[in-house]
Amino acid sequence: MELFAGHLAVLPLFRGLTPLQLAGIARRADRVSYTPGATIVEENATADAAILVIAGTAVRVSGPELKARSEPIAPGSLIGEAAMLVETTYGSTIVARTAVRAVHITRESLHEQMLADPDLAGRLAENLGKRLGKVAEVLRKVDACLAKSLPATSAAALPDLQAAG
Repeated sequence: MELFAGHLAVLPLFRGLTPLQLAGIARRADRVSYTPGATIVEENATADAAILVIAGTAVRVSGPELKARSEPIAPGSLIGEAAMLVETTYGSTIVARTAVRAVHITRESLHEQMLADPDLAGRLAENLGKRLGKVAEVLRKVDACLAKSLPATSAAALPDLQAAG
């Protein structure tokens, strides 16, 4: 459990959580093993948990922006992060290449822990806010680049991404 909590501590969403909070998430997580060739998640399937790969190697074989036939998923990777917070679907299919040990952090268990520990909910919201701020900054830069590269009439037709940020 301690090893798993260490994996959590380095993920951007969980930065700044106390050791007790990390241990609580670890305690509530479901330990899962996958054999080589097993599907870990399937694209467009309903997602109710994020999956943290603890050991082994997996590959992403379908999904948005797949640049090759497959892309490696290394230990320490968090798959389907949004699923532990909100209702969503998995965006890619991921298959175990070797034996994979992982943990499922279910939305239900994380919500229970946040209800019991409002500070946890506040820290997660703060971390998400920081990450969304970075996304908004990137979108503003993209908007500025597009505005410079398009004729004035075309740039005026683009939506104002800054107003959305």
